[in-house]
Amino acid sequence: MKRFNTGKTPAALSTTALLAALVLCGIAGCATNGPTAVVGQTDDAGITAGVKAALLGDASLTANEIDVDTHQGVVRLSGFVSSADDVAAAAEAARTVRGVRSVRNELRLK
Repeated sequence: MKRFNTGKTPAALSTTALLAALVLCGIAGCATNGPTAVVGQTDDAGITAGVKAALLGDASLTANEIDVDTHQGVVRLSGFVSSADDVAAAAEAARTVRGVRSVRNELRLK
């Protein structure tokens, strides 16, 4: 078996291997932020679905005219409703959903 001479001492090879390992660990450490963001997006999607279901459950509301967006647990309601009571009822329905941190009510009267 023929051995190749790299021209480097064993200490230099060890240092190079150590630096490569540190770089790879650093890159892997940076990658851990990704799944957290995905979990947050999944939670927001679940909150949005829950708020839409709560709005549909209120017979007095025309839920199909209310848009729901969620970002980091903050729910934004927009669209048009028939009365000021509907504005308040929609916000109250949204607040009942688990995970909602706050509600930005941007609903307008028709």
